[in-house]
Amino acid sequence: MEILASMGGTASWLLGYVIPFLFVLTIVVFFHELGHFWVARRAGVKVVAFSLGFGPELFGFNDRHGTRWKVSAIPLGGYVKFLGDDNAASTPDRANLEQMSEADRRVSFFHKSVGARAAIVAAGPIANFILAIVIFSVLFMTVGRPVMTPQVDTVQEGSAAERAGFQPQDIILSIDGTPIETFGDMQRIVSASAEQPLRIVVDRGGEHVNLTATPDRREITDSFGNVHRLGVLGISRATGGAVKTETYGPVKAVSMATHEVWFIVDRTFSYLGGVVTGRESADQLGGPIRIAQVSGQVATFGIAALLQLAAVLSVSIGLLNLFPVPLLDGGHLLFYAIEALRGRPLSDRAQEVGFRIGLALVLMLMLFATWNDILNISKS
Repeated sequence: MEILASMGGTASWLLGYVIPFLFVLTIVVFFHELGHFWVARRAGVKVVAFSLGFGPELFGFNDRHGTRWKVSAIPLGGYVKFLGDDNAASTPDRANLEQMSEADRRVSFFHKSVGARAAIVAAGPIANFILAIVIFSVLFMTVGRPVMTPQVDTVQEGSAAERAGFQPQDIILSIDGTPIETFGDMQRIVSASAEQPLRIVVDRGGEHVNLTATPDRREITDSFGNVHRLGVLGISRATGGAVKTETYGPVKAVSMATHEVWFIVDRTFSYLGGVVTGRESADQLGGPIRIAQVSGQVATFGIAALLQLAAVLSVSIGLLNLFPVPLLDGGHLLFYAIEALRGRPLSDRAQEVGFRIGLALVLMLMLFATWNDILNISKS
């Protein structure tokens, strides 16, 4: 019986966390690498390998162009390897480059112009942003979103809303110039703006009133037991109006999806800026364990919620890869920008030192995020 119980627990763990995690991560990684691959092919670069995951190959096949498509043992990323690459990070194999034939030079990544190389590298993060817009657009057109008028029903005593001068029946029109269409729009901006003054315009009996409110920072525990530190105004939505779900046409859906992606980017920079200035705590940064945990929790709400998580994660990974850290796509773009300005690339030694520093930074970030994950799990 104990063996059966153990097997049941393992199966539940696999179905509840591992499979949703792999589903989300595989979608995001595949389209990121597909961006690199697609532009490289059109730039005439030979792609040696397209891998989902790192480490030993589990299975794969060769296409008619000689590219090895494979799935590898460690499912925490992926890579596209070009002719002339020394490793998955696209560092040059100098010995091989010097001995290349003229035919190989024509299809070698490192023999392409700096503009072509930059386009290939930038295509990965761009593909992540496009994927997010596509997912959000499809969800807005099919599943829709819940809509309720952003009207104030009650104002909590002693809350940020009371201090700002909110009154029952106020209808929120805009926050910091951003139009507010639903109560959810307001909640999303406020939750990400703890202890930051917000310029809010409300409709009060037909008159526009300007208010300035600074959301209080509070610890909120969700239905899964996860603790989040969010901004709170202290108002409740009007109970007179029913929540309805609206779907949108293609043009409106794409516009909303693009705005959604920009919102994630803007709030990410706002949070990171808060961490640097000490206004935000870095313990909200998560790694693979947190992604797996959230994936499992979100999967209980259905495939639409899981796809929405994939879209958010796609934006985050695309943005992270654009940071000017050697080893990431942004680091390569930084090197290419320097090469374009100097008229020649940095020395092999300078690039080697840069990649080592980048590797150290990425490993430290992963360790820090994983440590945060472990601490958060131990508290829950």
